[in-house]
Amino acid sequence: MIRIPGNNMTVCAVNNVLRKLQMVYPLSAEAMALLTARLLPVELPKGHHLFREGRKGTHVYFIERGIARAYSRPDNKEMTYWFGTEGDVAMSYYSYVANRPGYESVELLEDSLLYSISHEELQVLYSTHIEIANWGRKFAEYELIRTEKNFMTQQSLPAAVRYQLLLEQNPQLLRRVQLGYIASYLGVTQVTLSRIRAGQTGTRYSSFIALLASFSEPASALPAML
Repeated sequence: MIRIPGNNMTVCAVNNVLRKLQMVYPLSAEAMALLTARLLPVELPKGHHLFREGRKGTHVYFIERGIARAYSRPDNKEMTYWFGTEGDVAMSYYSYVANRPGYESVELLEDSLLYSISHEELQVLYSTHIEIANWGRKFAEYELIRTEKNFMTQQSLPAAVRYQLLLEQNPQLLRRVQLGYIASYLGVTQVTLSRIRAGQTGTRYSSFIALLASFSEPASALPAML
């Protein structure tokens, strides 16, 4: 069993979270120990809401085990626009950046194990440790790219092709998520989703799908900058 220096967390216990932290920005053993020392394990049941629309979020959650979805209710019509699985990060972006109430709700779709850290603790680490500050900057860049990628997908591709892309990138979702949530994510009815699943999407958008896939790696692939 491998332990993180200066911390009670073990690699086997938080493998998905550690992988995410290092993917965002490679951290030294000292910086990793400082950051993970402030991560608190939280086990929460299916149906629990990490964030509620119109309320200010105060924590960032790293998903070690489980799955979550983000949704909102414009015009009282529920719209799912994000799924998070092992290794992903759940947060209220507006609250994180502007310290204001968020526009999304985030719900757990399975009994889950997460590791949380408060915005306040993150800001203290950013202001006192340059390496962790660089990690935070890269983390924000990665989340911006991910958000832009999702926006491009939603705006540029028909639902059938977005379904194909979803299958290629997250094949486990069909086994773990209600089809109603997937239909909501695609912006179609469940009847239309059934027709999509029975049909073929073709290769008309294959080059665009390949371009989007190239954006999936974190920004840490770029040279680190102080």
